[in-house]
Amino acid sequence: MTITSPLPRRSVLRALTVAAALGGAAPASGYVSGSAAFAAEPETYTLTIRHLDRDGRVPTHYRTSVTGISGPGAGRSEQPHDASGTASVRLPGGRYLLESSLWTDRVADGTDWIVQPRLDLDRDTTVTVDARTTAPVDVTPPDGPAAFLNSGMFIEVTHGGATRMASIVKATPTLRTAHLGPEAEAGSVKQWYDSYWTTRAGGYALGRTFSGTRALTGLTHHYTAGELATLELRAVARPDAGGAGAGSGAGTGAVAGTAGIDLAPTVGPAAGPSVGASWSLPVPGTATLFVTPLRGTWDVVYTAPAAPGTRPNRYFADGIAVRAGATTTHTFDGPVVGPALTGRAGVERDGDTLTADLPLLADGDGHVPTAPSFDTAWAGLYRDGALLHARSGGLDRATFTVPPGPASYRLAATVARRAATGATTRVNASWTFRSATTAGPVPVPVSVVRFSPGLGPAGTAPAGIPLRVPVTVQGAAADGRVRALTVSMSADGGRSWTVLPVHEGAVTVPNPAAGTAVSLRAELTDTDGNTLDQTLVDAYRTG
Repeated sequence: MTITSPLPRRSVLRALTVAAALGGAAPASGYVSGSAAFAAEPETYTLTIRHLDRDGRVPTHYRTSVTGISGPGAGRSEQPHDASGTASVRLPGGRYLLESSLWTDRVADGTDWIVQPRLDLDRDTTVTVDARTTAPVDVTPPDGPAAFLNSGMFIEVTHGGATRMASIVKATPTLRTAHLGPEAEAGSVKQWYDSYWTTRAGGYALGRTFSGTRALTGLTHHYTAGELATLELRAVARPDAGGAGAGSGAGTGAVAGTAGIDLAPTVGPAAGPSVGASWSLPVPGTATLFVTPLRGTWDVVYTAPAAPGTRPNRYFADGIAVRAGATTTHTFDGPVVGPALTGRAGVERDGDTLTADLPLLADGDGHVPTAPSFDTAWAGLYRDGALLHARSGGLDRATFTVPPGPASYRLAATVARRAATGATTRVNASWTFRSATTAGPVPVPVSVVRFSPGLGPAGTAPAGIPLRVPVTVQGAAADGRVRALTVSMSADGGRSWTVLPVHEGAVTVPNPAAGTAVSLRAELTDTDGNTLDQTLVDAYRTG
């Protein structure tokens, strides 16, 4: 398949699920007023492509694409085919990318993929696509019994300021590749290969990139354990609405990468386009994946089990950096659930419009659910002490129109959901700040406090043992802009509170008896006088 136009990354990935025939418009012609001559049509040439299988005969099956990179044929794509194995097409002159796949009716024979990254069409030209020139792609993990899942090879060719791509996706490890034609300009050819393997405990995601003047003729790399990084993905049993099992306390989730195709659960590299692969994840449980750091960062999506008739929550973890020999852990759908500001301002003012994008139910690692479950939610905006706006629902994509000029504001929100083991049953948050009319989008100074206790697989903490709980400030008060911070805990659902000293970025919680919910509260003032009052009722439980 050839991709001929730049698209948003996820759109490109979805495009990989079908073989798209991308056509080009016919060349335009015109008449020059006052002249006897028409505008010159682009010169065209006949491109003839001969196809030979591994025995030098007409292949059983083949598919060839020719896509214009630059010149009059830029953007035009053709798929010439003839049962004789020799196909012709007439095209305007210019630089083209040619790629061809040849295969038989026997799966074990695999596929030959031949790419000519530089095809300069300036005369009638004949090209021979010969499967006898290919070499095997032999990429394997260090674990011999690991089972192959799928793979994808991609090539990107740049010329004249334009880029075109081609790819092949395989469900069997039987791919052979070859370069065809002259070398392209230095660095104009980029190619990458990703393959995925499964084991009882998880699997392997093996990726590698190349840059140069030629397409790959075969690829051999047998990975060692020392070349790989460990990506540990954990799912917490949280039997609340929208959480694991929704009352069952267990289930099976799925880990998925945004490099995957549409809604398929996969893990994949952040740099794409690419393909991904699927792994199931027991809840509670852990999937251990070994990935190649040289492929760059990795994207993961976790889909939590859901109650019948409800939408499952998906949690995105994008751009995960890994290092050979090191372990990176992401825990999904677990406590302490609360507001999060990772990668976002939270609240912005544009002219006299306030827009909030402030998730109140991010999981313990800060992953934001796509379908947060709650029973009731309310948000209100006060201006100089008077209620200006009230709305049902949280602060995801909430918009408020405010009067012009400066004023003091308070933004308050509460979310409540059914009590359940390990669930945050209520989140209350209130922010105060001053704001005035702006000439464009300007962040409003809001902050949140995140609590990160080390909890067990079920999201609980040992009863009767003091627990160190790291405290992190996100938003306007981060990076040393805290004037005052008070943290308190409650073991009776928030009826009474005990202040906990904050020392070296953490508090120590005297965990109560087994089966007790611990609630946490943070009261913060930043160096400019903006405040936060945040309460998490049933932040976690003891077990």
